Amino acid sequence: MPIKNVVDERISKFKNKGKDLAKLRERRIFECVELRKAQKTEYFLKRRNITLSSLPDEEALSPENNDTVSVRIEDIIRDVNSEDREAQTRGCQAARKLLSKGSDPPLKEIIDTGILSQFVAFLSTEEPTLQFEAAWALTNIASGTSWHTQQVVAHGAVPAFINLLASPLLHISEQAVWALGNIAGDGAAYRDVLIEYNVIPALLARISPDTPVGYLRNLTWTLSNLCRNKNPCPPLSAVQQMLPSLIQLLHLSDKDILSDACWAISYLSDGSNDRIDVVVRTGIVPRLVELMNNKELCVMTPALRSIGNIVSGSDLHTQMAIDAGVLSVIPKLLRHPKPTVQKEAAWALSNIAAGPCKQIQQLITCGLLPPLVEVLRNGDFKTQKEAVWAVTNFTSGGTVEQVVNLVQSGALEAILNLLQVKDAKVILVILEAVDNMFMAAEKLRETEKLSLLIEELGGLERIEMLQNHANEMVYQAAHNLIEKYFSNRDTEAFQVDTTQNGFEFQAPDVQKTFEF
Repeated sequence: MPIKNVVDERISKFKNKGKDLAKLRERRIFECVELRKAQKTEYFLKRRNITLSSLPDEEALSPENNDTVSVRIEDIIRDVNSEDREAQTRGCQAARKLLSKGSDPPLKEIIDTGILSQFVAFLSTEEPTLQFEAAWALTNIASGTSWHTQQVVAHGAVPAFINLLASPLLHISEQAVWALGNIAGDGAAYRDVLIEYNVIPALLARISPDTPVGYLRNLTWTLSNLCRNKNPCPPLSAVQQMLPSLIQLLHLSDKDILSDACWAISYLSDGSNDRIDVVVRTGIVPRLVELMNNKELCVMTPALRSIGNIVSGSDLHTQMAIDAGVLSVIPKLLRHPKPTVQKEAAWALSNIAAGPCKQIQQLITCGLLPPLVEVLRNGDFKTQKEAVWAVTNFTSGGTVEQVVNLVQSGALEAILNLLQVKDAKVILVILEAVDNMFMAAEKLRETEKLSLLIEELGGLERIEMLQNHANEMVYQAAHNLIEKYFSNRDTEAFQVDTTQNGFEFQAPDVQKTFEF
């Protein structure tokens, strides 16, 4: 049917059972699906003015001091280029305070002075205060745009910062962690530069039972940035280096560490089945499902994203999530007060519904249909779109009995009500689901009963109206349904009867329709 041609693009992005056995469970392409962008809105990719947990004298180093408000860049240049260590330290401190102020610090102006090479050179001095101030100034510059980060990298800061990770002074080492996190957060290119410089072993060496929690927060954030970006994905060798430590971090209790570790896993699982397999073989799936129940939104959201990625993988990956209890958590998330959580939960459910009939049966058994119908009826539109896809996937791969169960749950009535939306793609997906339901009814020789039910639910009138839709594909899909299932029906002669082993459509009472 033309409907199938229209939605082929989206369907090919699901774990596609029943459509093309050679392409079972193909993943959705992330450019086409908003949820696949994996945008981490809770935290910036780069950070400026965060609090270092290990500062020895926070008051003395605080960027809030106003004693340099009137300092001129000319004075900074003079001090930084001086041969006197005290002057150099004063110049670096004035620069980093200037670069820490406001929402639009003079990053380019400082770069244009030509003193970045001096800042980088100071990273290798034996004077801790000078080392620290220079590192902080460079960190703030790297927190800017890609061009600003490029200037820091071009002046040779990467190997110098990696060397600083081993500093015995924790606040200097932590400052290097922060700087490297900013550089990694710029994108795949600098992420890979850092990996080639062996940043990962140097970072992991700082994780120990004695590492302060604050330091671990910054370190986990930097690791998460090293896991980001898909064009290209991080090298598998780097992923395998980081995973054991990320698993350790996921078993801590600090919400910020858990959040960034979960985001790291979500980035690493956002790819091909091979990439997902590397993650699930660590045994982390049960912990991720557990964290989907976390009371902190900043933890629950990336845990849900990670599981959503995993269930878009192979049947085996999805079954691992089901065995870990994900189907007992999703109903609660579908009823979460935050619409973005509902949407992500519906997206995960739509991918599970794209599985084989055994997994579809587990959806039914675990009580997923009532909350699915609830979001179809009452969710925000983005959530409803994902829920519609869950229905279509369900009808594509489910058995006749399972499709009957879906209709009984109220899903048919809910999707028919959504035929009034303006989004043509959503309408086409709904019409695809209706067509799939008719194919199930055909196997029972009960298409006429389903036709009457759809008419009683107001669906026929809506489908007829779609024959006037401006979108040609919507018109054609609606027309085909009318011609095939409604044009020759003799409704007056129609009697609804039940048999011991038959199905039953009873239009006046939706809850008793299409019974097995």
